[in-house]
Amino acid sequence: MKKILLLGIVGLFCTVAIAQNTSRVKRHPLPLAVYGDNLDSPLTQKERGFILEVYGDYAQKYVFDNPQRLKDLKNLLRNRVVIEKNEQLRKKKDVVKLSSMPLFNSYVPDLTRDSNFNPNSFNPLKYNLEFFSNEAKLYVVDGSDYIILIKSQYQK
Repeated sequence: MKKILLLGIVGLFCTVAIAQNTSRVKRHPLPLAVYGDNLDSPLTQKERGFILEVYGDYAQKYVFDNPQRLKDLKNLLRNRVVIEKNEQLRKKKDVVKLSSMPLFNSYVPDLTRDSNFNPNSFNPLKYNLEFFSNEAKLYVVDGSDYIILIKSQYQK
C-alpha cells in the first residue's frame, strides 16, 4: 500500500514539474493572415472550375457554403500563387519538383496529374503543396523553366 502511495506522489510531482516547465516556454502567436483587396468579387469561371475539379461533389458543402474557406481559396488563387519562368531558380538544387508532390485527392480519388504543363490552366489546388506555411514555398515544374511560388499567407 505504501509503494502505491509513494508511486502516486512521485507521478503527481513529475506531472506538476512538467506542467511548470511547459508554462515557462514563451509562445509566439501566429500573425494574422493578410488578405488581398480583390476578394469581394465573385469566383471566376476558371476558379470555380478549379474548386469543382478538386472537391467534386463536396465543393458545395466544404467550399461554397463555407465563407472563410472560400475566402482562403480565393486569396490563394488570386494573390498567393505565382507562376513564372525563371531559369536561375529552376536550377537550384534545393527546390522541390512538382512531380514529387502528391495529389490532393481527399474528395476526388481519381484526380490525375496534368500530362503537359500549361501555366494558364494549371490548377494548384490539385497538388498537396504547402499553402499554409509561415514562409514562401517554391516548386519547379519538371522539364520546363517554370517555377511555382506560393507566397506565405502572413506576408504583406
